[in-house]
Amino acid sequence: MRAEPPERRVAAVLAEADITLPAPEVREWARRLEESGGLPGGHFPAVIPERIRATWERRDLDPAAHRGAYTWLIKHSGWPWPDLADTVYDRCTLPSEWAPYPDVLPALSALAERGLRTAVVSNIGWNPRPVLAAHGLAELFGAVLLSYEEGFCKPDPALFKAACARLDADPARTLMVGDDRRADGGAEVVGIRTFYVDPVPVGDRPAGFAPLLAEAGVG
Repeated sequence: MRAEPPERRVAAVLAEADITLPAPEVREWARRLEESGGLPGGHFPAVIPERIRATWERRDLDPAAHRGAYTWLIKHSGWPWPDLADTVYDRCTLPSEWAPYPDVLPALSALAERGLRTAVVSNIGWNPRPVLAAHGLAELFGAVLLSYEEGFCKPDPALFKAACARLDADPARTLMVGDDRRADGGAEVVGIRTFYVDPVPVGDRPAGFAPLLAEAGVG
């Protein structure tokens, strides 16, 4: 899944606060927030300020740290409505702000029909289960392992071992699909084959799983 365009998020937050801006200004604030790294699901900041480094580094293990790091970045991006920082953050966790890639539901459904068990393994500081449920995906997963609940983050092999244990799966017969070669590469340490897809906008990747499914004979 990918977060919807930041301009839409910013426009919704401002509209709820009865703040009216010309469209170019909305786009500019969306750009600045995105560049600051203050939008969960968006770009990471190019530089982590020392003042929040410790909080940033534990963000995926502690929901309070996750919120604190991102709202700090929002407030210090030049965003002139600091009282709306939490509103921006909360907006980023709504099901309506996320979209699955077009081939995700068909791919997961095809795997489920063949009795293949799947799990979500994510570095995250908030609960994405409502997002998965809203898009009809939650019921297709046998387990959801979140870093802040499990107590360790990818690429720690412990998270991948825990996922295999939860699915009663042999790592040598397990496939990890990820979009971060550093974090998801931890699966390879425990003998899990890894298939990478690029984290591009949803409209730019209509069939990311097609090569994988074709190779596996699933279609």
